Amino acid sequence: MTDPRPEIRFRPNKSPQRVRHGFPWAYDNEIVTDRRTKKIAAGTIVDLLDTDRNFVAQVAFHPTSKIACRVLERDRGVAIGMDWLAAKLSFAKDHRDRLFAEPFYRLIHAEADGLPGLIIDRFGDVLVVQPNAAWIDGLMGELTEAIAQVFGEVTIIKNASGRARGLEGLSEESEVFRGSVDGPIAVPMNGATYLADVLGGQKTGLFFDQRPNHAFAASLAQGADVLDVFSHVGGFSLAALAGGASTALAVDGSAAALGLASEGAAKSGFAAQFDTRKGDAFDVMTALASEGRTFDVVVCDPPAFAPAKPALQAGLRAYEKVARMGAALVRPGGYLVLCSCSHAADVTSFRQASLRGIGKGGRVGQIVHTGYAGADHPVHPNLAESAYLKSLFLRLQ
Repeated sequence: MTDPRPEIRFRPNKSPQRVRHGFPWAYDNEIVTDRRTKKIAAGTIVDLLDTDRNFVAQVAFHPTSKIACRVLERDRGVAIGMDWLAAKLSFAKDHRDRLFAEPFYRLIHAEADGLPGLIIDRFGDVLVVQPNAAWIDGLMGELTEAIAQVFGEVTIIKNASGRARGLEGLSEESEVFRGSVDGPIAVPMNGATYLADVLGGQKTGLFFDQRPNHAFAASLAQGADVLDVFSHVGGFSLAALAGGASTALAVDGSAAALGLASEGAAKSGFAAQFDTRKGDAFDVMTALASEGRTFDVVVCDPPAFAPAKPALQAGLRAYEKVARMGAALVRPGGYLVLCSCSHAADVTSFRQASLRGIGKGGRVGQIVHTGYAGADHPVHPNLAESAYLKSLFLRLQ
């Protein structure tokens, strides 16, 4: 007989109703903390109770995190293990397989797929797993078996990079759990071929979330000269060339990423129309302006300038600067695409900062489209943070 799960209670002055109604977390200031609870190991699955000791949910507990409890299961009798994980994976796979003809997508999007802190991106027969919370890091063995049960003989890579693991007190040691990878993986998307470095690249190697925004930008790019700033492996620029762009220039600070972008352009048949420039994005945009360069479509897709609320104001100033500098490079009648992946900056504040930058740059325009992450990145209905990606498409006079 297994030992009963530890129990955690809400404080008398805190209501469990928000969690009962679907919110996926309980914060440290909402639960009773004492010597006993502080001794519970990070990632332990516990029963969360209300003040009358009624069951609320099975949660993953972390004694030192602001997010003390992450909701896993609302049925007290369900065992959280390999079979439970396999059911979650199968449910998620069914949705993605309806969306995409080929198996390249985000498979698990953390809380929105009922697996808080877990990210899995699928690259055909290679699955890259980011266990960013202690509870799922401790169940990597069960998760590996669940993946094998659902997907068969696939390669499983654990990617341990990222800020979230540090906050959970987890190591940054990545490893190949099963199978092998010989090099970057070719990913077909929006008519182009991208190369994803799943072992040494940024995050899992490719950003699937921008797929629909790449496609919309490509629809504007017929016959256009395109500038793709913060390009990574050529997300917007390769899609634009597939959509009929005349030329594309990719700008990034990573030589490795630009190398993969060039290789992707060659595999896609666009090598003669594609160029790169390595350097700090702000420096390169300044240099392009001084050279008198302008483009029909300018895309700026920077990293998260406001990853958390304390960085929000500085982040919004950075987005304003990007908009001002990007607008200066857009030909009259051309398009400016501005993106933010910052959790802390909602779409309204991001839009306001971007419009301030465009105005300060002496340009006016119209918003023609607002884009978000693709449908393989579902939004948790009670968690605004899961709707992190925003893309503004503007036509400038």
